Amino acid sequence: MPVFVYQAADRRGQTIDGVMEAPDARAVVERLQKDSYFPIRVVPHAERARWLAFGLSARVGQRDLLALTQQLATLVEAALPLDRALAIQEELAPNPRVKAIVGDLLNSVRGGSSLSEALAKHHPRPFSRLYINMVRAGEKGGVLEVTLRRLAEFLESRAAFTEALVSALAYPVVIFSVGIGAIVFLMTFVIPRFATIFADLGQAVPLPTQILLSVSAGFQHYWWVLLLAILATVLAWRVSTGTPEGRLAWDQTVLRLPLIGRLAMRVETARFARTLGTMLKSGVPVMGALAVVGDMMTNQAIGRAIGRLADGVTRGGTIAAGMQAEGKFPALAVHMVRVGEETGRLEEMLLKVADTFENDVRIELKRVLGLLEPAIILGMGVLVAFIVVAPRPCPAAITRRNSSCPRSEPLQPSGAGGNGGSR
Repeated sequence: MPVFVYQAADRRGQTIDGVMEAPDARAVVERLQKDSYFPIRVVPHAERARWLAFGLSARVGQRDLLALTQQLATLVEAALPLDRALAIQEELAPNPRVKAIVGDLLNSVRGGSSLSEALAKHHPRPFSRLYINMVRAGEKGGVLEVTLRRLAEFLESRAAFTEALVSALAYPVVIFSVGIGAIVFLMTFVIPRFATIFADLGQAVPLPTQILLSVSAGFQHYWWVLLLAILATVLAWRVSTGTPEGRLAWDQTVLRLPLIGRLAMRVETARFARTLGTMLKSGVPVMGALAVVGDMMTNQAIGRAIGRLADGVTRGGTIAAGMQAEGKFPALAVHMVRVGEETGRLEEMLLKVADTFENDVRIELKRVLGLLEPAIILGMGVLVAFIVVAPRPCPAAITRRNSSCPRSEPLQPSGAGGNGGSR
């Protein structure tokens, strides 16, 4: 039955907001009038949900969602009714975005909807299929407080892993950006001054300096070509990966890269294991959990592999056999999952797989960046050194147009050099 969002006023002039299921908007108006309310606005919930998703939910950060889940788990564990827990969260909301979402959840729950149904109205952002399915499983099993706590732990682990990756990549990105900025500054503002001096002197220009001046002149006159080439490359990548086939081809290419592919595979394996283990531990059926996990994978090649894995499980196979048949998952993960299935501790073993591979990713990334950072510094240093060491006109040549500096001598300050400086 369609769901409508309404705003109405009572006899004292106070307005209320709510959600109601009805065949059409007229039925909502009639029911409100029957309850002595004066309807002000009645719209289909789909329109309201789209507005919230665009204006509010899309801007709810990962940390806001984690705090919301942790607080709700704590309040429900304290045996507070769900509507009261949501009302408290609405009062404690850190920003208007979260306050509006919690208020809409509260209205839905007070209107007779379950929490999972209320969350589904804000899918896919900020509440994913994983979030909704885990809450639904907790409601069916009567262990909502346990499920919310596990969901909060899952979100916290995912956030910590993501922040660790971002923090590890921040330093090399800063070094590379500063180096590129220094080179652009030298090419744009410093080298052109030397070009003017050499032109005024009319003397032969050494080959390294000729190369430097040519590159600087090309950068000054054709910088827009470089900018257009970068924009065209980015646009072409966005267009090519905008289709399912293009995104699949790109993700497959990423997995085949020598070093990046191995890291990407380990990251996706950790995400797969943690998500599946958390859902199974919360009581979500295996097939429903696999469907959700496949949709949550960042790499579409891995997502489709999980989809084929689910088909194999439907036909009576095991998860470990499906992982091994795909040939994409690391052998250690396959063996650990097989042990979990044989011992009846699949959920626990999946979470151990996630911990193992997340730790491996941190160690591998630290090792790779330990090699990459000196390489970036060395490369930038060589470029800057070439610019600095390239022969330049000396002050004597600038003041006496018929003189020139020896090409092998660096630029010396005035008065340096012993006897020559005093004559």
